[in-house]
Amino acid sequence: MVKYVNYGIVFQEIPDEVTLSINLSNCPCRCPGCHSKYLWQDIGTPLTPMSLGALVEEYGGDVTCVCFMGGDADPAYVNKLACYLHHEHPSLRVAWYSGRSRVPSAVRKADFDYIKVGPYIAHLGCLKERTTNQRLYKRAAGDDFTDITPRFWKK
Repeated sequence: MVKYVNYGIVFQEIPDEVTLSINLSNCPCRCPGCHSKYLWQDIGTPLTPMSLGALVEEYGGDVTCVCFMGGDADPAYVNKLACYLHHEHPSLRVAWYSGRSRVPSAVRKADFDYIKVGPYIAHLGCLKERTTNQRLYKRAAGDDFTDITPRFWKK
């Protein structure tokens, strides 16, 4: 089970998508320099399929993607929520921002349309920095993913 603290509509997390971004708490990664340290705490409201469905319904056709920001304390449950979304809302894309260096074995990557991996390392920067260690992948076909991180870099 994961808990969410807040959510909002964002335009920069996933290229070409209007994204319902859901901030999940109880982050075990604890990256030095993290800009969301409040998410290290086990706080918030349980994110169940029912509550997730209600959030999606609230925004109707205004969003094209749902992004789980965190959830590293229970990646199998995040995967379960991704499956729920694909089943109940097949037109929505599903993204996951993980602070882990790689996708945990408990997660079936093909259940996601986008996956960001990599802890925040201050001196390397975030996705918009060419020096970043973080990577955002987009599902191409089946379990194949393409690195789209360069889309964040200014030319």
